Amino acid sequence: MDISGSTVVLTGATGGIGSALAARLTAEGARLTVTGRREEALKVTADACGARAVVADLAARADVVRLAETCAEADILVANAALPASGDLLDYTEEQLDRALDVNLRAPVFLSRLLAAHMVARGRGHIVLVGSISGKAATKSTSLYNATKFGLRGFALALRQELRGTGVGVSLVQPGFVRDAGMFAATGAATPNGIRTVTPGQVADGVVRAVRRDRCEVNVAPLELRLLSAIAGQFPGFAERVQARADVDGSVRQIVESQRSRR
Repeated sequence: MDISGSTVVLTGATGGIGSALAARLTAEGARLTVTGRREEALKVTADACGARAVVADLAARADVVRLAETCAEADILVANAALPASGDLLDYTEEQLDRALDVNLRAPVFLSRLLAAHMVARGRGHIVLVGSISGKAATKSTSLYNATKFGLRGFALALRQELRGTGVGVSLVQPGFVRDAGMFAATGAATPNGIRTVTPGQVADGVVRAVRRDRCEVNVAPLELRLLSAIAGQFPGFAERVQARADVDGSVRQIVESQRSRR
């Protein structure tokens, strides 16, 4: 599908990855609508890209419906919004747990359902769900985040099959550790075992490639992480033993402590 001239909705536009996506989609000629919860930050992104801004909190179900109604004409949905949701499950309150599940999983599922109906009726469209390599491999102290990303991966792969033949494509883009944006940039945590990182621009490249080529799954990660995640997905017991010997806990602890200070 050609991005140029298409109407594109981008969620989670106020973060580092979201800003890179907004800039790249604009450069590709998209008629862009950006959405996020923080009005001032969203305005900065929208003004920089000449995009329409729709303030919405994806944890609020009424906001998801309103966003879908406002953007019913969308040709492409890029569902990028997500919360870090790292830390032991027992440390989460019910409210924090609900918010993570709503933003990371329910909102992209529901928004896809609402916008896909219009796309199917028009016979064209594309849905890009931005997940994570954490949707393929589980790690300690990320049970909630893993749950949402594993769920998003299953949803994306199945929805793609359901919409086959309708003219509407579905792609899953899964970044690895991202530098200059996201959890590791915000906390200064080191990646486990020094695994290489990717840039927000590379994630944006992956999204564009997914739409243009109607790719099923695009893993934006260095070769070693793609191989490790593939092995972990097939042999979780083995992966658990490997992680126990690696410095995974140290990286996660830095991220968790940073999140606690912001709650």
